Amino acid sequence: MTAPDNDVANVDTVVVDVDGTLVDTNYHHALAWYRAFRRFDVTLPVWQLHRAIGMGGDQLVTAVAGARFEDEHGDDVRAAWAEEFEPMLAEVRPFGGVRDLLTHVRESGRKVVLASSGAPDHVDTYLGTFDGRSLADAWTTSEDVDRTKPEPDLITAALERVDGRAALVIGDSVWDFEAAGRAGHAGWAVRTGGFSVDELREAGAREVFDSLPELDQALRRLLR
Repeated sequence: MTAPDNDVANVDTVVVDVDGTLVDTNYHHALAWYRAFRRFDVTLPVWQLHRAIGMGGDQLVTAVAGARFEDEHGDDVRAAWAEEFEPMLAEVRPFGGVRDLLTHVRESGRKVVLASSGAPDHVDTYLGTFDGRSLADAWTTSEDVDRTKPEPDLITAALERVDGRAALVIGDSVWDFEAAGRAGHAGWAVRTGGFSVDELREAGAREVFDSLPELDQALRRLLR
């Protein structure tokens, strides 16, 4: 870890992404999108779909299939994705160290907001896997934003939920840190979503960790 970042040490709120950061879902999402596009006779490489995971569905379809496909089939392919993903919900598990991380952040006196643009029932399932309702001060769902990452709206909405001003954003995808940068807040990354160190740093992450326990240890030294 590099020298302490005073901007991070002085944050009042830690905004934590959920999908791919706290719960292991990124590859489930990529497969669900692959199957959804196949319904429209469009075959996209799964690796390409994975690179877009972390965007909301409102952004992803255009990014991977183009504006014309979005105009003609956007809502239908998102509905197909939801149908394909639904059976996988029962397989979703949290990453190791989630509870310790969130507990230690709250013990430091900072507020914790779990920031997701996922469907409310999906978020409800995720939080249930690690008792997130008792460990966070607030959380968000798709109902809280009109535009998803990489737009900054989700970060802004998360802070508004707890009247926060200075945030550290924790996430796993390049889109988390593009959104954090646009919102004017620092970001720390974990590699749990399958993105490389270089990709995450180029997107704006100030620090990159291999796991939640490693990130937790760094935060415990800094957030005192």
